[in-house]
Amino acid sequence: MALNHIQITNAKPKDKAYKAADSDGLYLVVQTNGTKLWRMNYRHLGRQKTLYFGAWPEVGIAMARQRRDKAREQIAAGLDPTAEKRVENLARKVAADNAFKTIAEEWVAKNEREGRAPITLDKIRWLLGMAYPMIGNLPVSKISPQEVLAVLRKVEATGRYESARRMRSVLSRVFRYAIATARADRDVAADLRGALITPKVQHLAAITTPKEAGALLRAIDGYTGHEITAIALRLSPHLFVRPGELRKAEWEETLIKIRSRFTANFVLRNAGRAFD
Repeated sequence: MALNHIQITNAKPKDKAYKAADSDGLYLVVQTNGTKLWRMNYRHLGRQKTLYFGAWPEVGIAMARQRRDKAREQIAAGLDPTAEKRVENLARKVAADNAFKTIAEEWVAKNEREGRAPITLDKIRWLLGMAYPMIGNLPVSKISPQEVLAVLRKVEATGRYESARRMRSVLSRVFRYAIATARADRDVAADLRGALITPKVQHLAAITTPKEAGALLRAIDGYTGHEITAIALRLSPHLFVRPGELRKAEWEETLIKIRSRFTANFVLRNAGRAFD
């Protein structure tokens, strides 16, 4: 007689583990600690074996019976359900290791070890983070150009055209890394060149004349705010770096840049005199 939910719920532990039979070889083992496990005995190539289907209630009656039926079909086909289960688990593990997100994070870690700037890595992680919900769990070798385009279109729909273009480039580099590590055969993001909206170039305000440059330098010299900010402003015309790079620069790096800049200016001045 097949088990029902009430019978399983009311099955109490005893001094020794015992079996409660269901049907077609499926049974429930009630352990001394109260744990209830689904099992099935079978024979393959003359050997007695046992299949484990999980614990109740995580694995309910219907699911346990489905697993039993699948195992019986495998036995009828001459297969060993235990071996088949092992192969399936291995396939799932390989699929997880080959997921786009796994490979992308591996590639980012490689870039970090190679000394890429933290701000660059943060931008890459931000772009990849927008792609993960749609393709992160997919096997990298199974992702189609259409699936990647859907990710990029979602970013485009928010008006961030440049972010979409940069994301395509980052995704392409992840696919190329997957190819180099023998986990993909082609860069599907490369197929999408020209598919995205090209953002309109916006020229930012810039100082282009000696008069304007002089006014800026006088304004820097006249700055009376925080001392550290004043020092940074005075260094910036000599180093020509971005504010974030200047803020995080080590003194040794700064001194090297200043020496290089002054050396270059000295050489140029003397070269000019040589032609006078």
